[in-house]
Amino acid sequence: MFRLEETIEDRVRARLIKYLGRDDTGVRKVVLKLFLEGGRYTTGDIYEYLHKKGFDVTYRGVSAMVGLMNTRLGILSIDVTGDHNIYLLKDDYRNVVDLVLENY
Repeated sequence: MFRLEETIEDRVRARLIKYLGRDDTGVRKVVLKLFLEGGRYTTGDIYEYLHKKGFDVTYRGVSAMVGLMNTRLGILSIDVTGDHNIYLLKDDYRNVVDLVLENY
């Protein structure tokens, strides 16, 4: 029997769809779109951005959300050399995130 192998991108796509399926407020989608812009962000940067967009979020909640994106989804890269962790979207997953957001 012939079986197609699931790629890493397929697994990330499935995780992203499931992750966004639990996004009742749209905040996760907004954060993913922010990362697609290609910047490097601290938790504080993301918190400020969301606050300006009118989301009722806490700094701690944003920290947990970004941490989950990093550990569970595996789509973020983290720089821990400075005073604050700096997150950015891994180039390898940019297209997957973009396609999921387009279709979600």
